[in-house]
Amino acid sequence: MSVLLLRLAGPLQAWGSAARFVRRTTENAPTKSGVLGLLAAAEGRSREADLSDLGALRYGVRIDQPGTRVRDFQTAHHFVTDKSMPLSERFYLADAVFVAAVEGDRDDVHRLYAAVQEPVYLPYLGRRSCPPAAPVDLGVRDDTDLVGALEQAPWQASPWYRARKRTQAELTLLLDSMPGEEPELSLRDEPLSFDPRHRRYGLRGVTSRPVAVPASGSAKQPPEHDPTSVLGTS
Repeated sequence: MSVLLLRLAGPLQAWGSAARFVRRTTENAPTKSGVLGLLAAAEGRSREADLSDLGALRYGVRIDQPGTRVRDFQTAHHFVTDKSMPLSERFYLADAVFVAAVEGDRDDVHRLYAAVQEPVYLPYLGRRSCPPAAPVDLGVRDDTDLVGALEQAPWQASPWYRARKRTQAELTLLLDSMPGEEPELSLRDEPLSFDPRHRRYGLRGVTSRPVAVPASGSAKQPPEHDPTSVLGTS
């Protein structure tokens, strides 16, 4: 088994699992459906594609910098009729940083790793309006399991946040519950189909646990990043 690690950081993120109609909420951490959607897009899969192989991956996320929840009211007009659309209320996480991980068969994980390095479609952090601030790739770990990889990955928080929390001893992991394990909560974010005609999500059990801030210290901050730079011009 292998583990793919992803750094999810940006000015805004939004990871909804129960968003409906004009009220678009966000969870406090990246959802499994959102991260698997990012990976499916990197591979260039259509929305009608089979997701069973991605759904079989075990998922976990570490909260390195929880961010701040913000609310935005948005108005829009229909691009054809110019009719005013309903006012929508949208929630985001500002200045948040997470390390997400998926564990699975070595060949499958390395295939996803290659796709993340050269994505077919641009990655975004839950919504298309939320691009990542830096490349999401943190590499593959072939010598450990999901929990071990998340425990060992360097702390990815911003320098200003690390300075403010320099005495912080623990981070939080949110993990797919193992078979037979009693979950602490359930989220309907197990993707069964991204088909826009009939999106379907199953329930997923989630277990949390504290983890010590990695002894390897903090990661070097990534360089400035333009996610659209991977697009070619013709």
